[in-house]
Amino acid sequence: MPEVANTPEIESPACGEAASAEVYAVFGAEPEVLAYAMAKYSRSALSMKESLKEISQQKAEKFLNTFYFQYGHRSIADLAHIAMAVERLSILAAIAVADEQRWDGQERSTRYQDFKKSGYFSPDFGADEHSKSLYRTTIEGLFAEYESLSEQMFQYLASTTSKPEEMKQEPYERTLRARAFDFSRYLLPLAANTSLGEIVNARTLETQIARLLSNAHAEVRSLGELLKRAATSAAYNVHHESLHELVERIKAISPELGERASQELLREIRVAPTLVKYANSSSYEIETRRELRQVESELMGNVEIAPAPTVDLLDEEPVEIELAATLIYEHSHYPYRQIRHSVQAAGEAIRNEIIDMGLRHRGSHDEMQRAFCAGQQFRFDILMDIGGFRDMHRHRRCIQIGQEFTTRHGSEAPEELEAAAVRKNYDQVMQRTAAAVEELARRGSPEDSQYAIPLGFRKRTLFKMDFAEVAYISELRTGPAGHFSYRKVAYEMYEAVAKKYPTLAKYLKVHDVREPVDLLKR
Repeated sequence: MPEVANTPEIESPACGEAASAEVYAVFGAEPEVLAYAMAKYSRSALSMKESLKEISQQKAEKFLNTFYFQYGHRSIADLAHIAMAVERLSILAAIAVADEQRWDGQERSTRYQDFKKSGYFSPDFGADEHSKSLYRTTIEGLFAEYESLSEQMFQYLASTTSKPEEMKQEPYERTLRARAFDFSRYLLPLAANTSLGEIVNARTLETQIARLLSNAHAEVRSLGELLKRAATSAAYNVHHESLHELVERIKAISPELGERASQELLREIRVAPTLVKYANSSSYEIETRRELRQVESELMGNVEIAPAPTVDLLDEEPVEIELAATLIYEHSHYPYRQIRHSVQAAGEAIRNEIIDMGLRHRGSHDEMQRAFCAGQQFRFDILMDIGGFRDMHRHRRCIQIGQEFTTRHGSEAPEELEAAAVRKNYDQVMQRTAAAVEELARRGSPEDSQYAIPLGFRKRTLFKMDFAEVAYISELRTGPAGHFSYRKVAYEMYEAVAKKYPTLAKYLKVHDVREPVDLLKR
């Protein structure tokens, strides 16, 4: 039986007296059992303690099967929160896992961890031995260059940043090595292994699993299966070893009592055996992606990518044009303005066909795709390095429409590489890698070739938000302790808003990224 906090019972107030509120934390209830108990508030006068006393896992499963699946009361799954660990997945796959608005989690940091020993993911190239060899050589070469650049930039920073007398040598070196990783991370490939933890509610987990199972990358689809299996099978119990030892001691004294203790303390716990059991791939997402890719190819052809600023604050436009342009944007590598121009030129009939294509495969239980989250006042088309995007990706209160990874936009090169006399070698590495990625794409799957792309290559993403989120991102991400990549982007967001809405600029408390930064402060 789940344990609850022991709080004194409160007697019912006499007529006319003010009721005394009771607040207590609940511990020990399984996620689905707790979701059932909370859902009963709307259907029963029982207290949480009374509900938990009468609920068993079987009752919870029966209730959820009825109200969640038959009646469609999906908000019940919002009450079941689940902690999951996902380890030894590629950075590419981690971005896909975290691409969920109702998501809370943390991933390994490229600033505070050395990735050279993390290993990497290798896609299945089948019998193509040349692609296997080219891929392995490219990835291992990037890791070697990453390790070398880490050390070179540390030595450069140490030569240009004096240690304060009051600062000890160990924290001084640790801080500068973390700063050195800010440069070397540009060479990390998307194949590099990482780990992440997430705490999500069951509805988000169900949506996440379905989305991952529909992904174009085999590794990501496999992760969808693994998440589903982890949620519906026995969970890892952090107290299992100590409880097992306790049970064995009880058995030595009383076998009968020991057996009862074993059943209570060592029973398997499944965190979401009911709520995600029907999560499957989405034909809506798969078919819509296939059709929109074809339309994008026909609409845009193979025209040259138009020049665009790093941060482009877009103009207001009719929602129909925004929807059609955004649907195409996700399956393209062109700037939003260039796509919008093509959509407008194509005429109303084509525009309506694109919008219809985004919805025609939608089932009765499918949420509209993210491209239909339209109408925000502030929309930024941002082209930035993949590493910086990973940091900006954490801002889930805004709508993010990302394009695929590519080498077509070139790579970023931090200014300090020139001063450290490593820029020439860095550029050569990026050029060789881009050539290898292109060859891998020609020989097989474009999706598989993306794993060899380093984080220094640029990626285009559409960010849609309200004014409060503009202020939050601009203020937080221009802070001097942050990475210089997203600091510049956040400051350009501020400048674009200040230019278009000058009376609002005074309300944004940003840091001027042009001012010198003390590298020893975090």
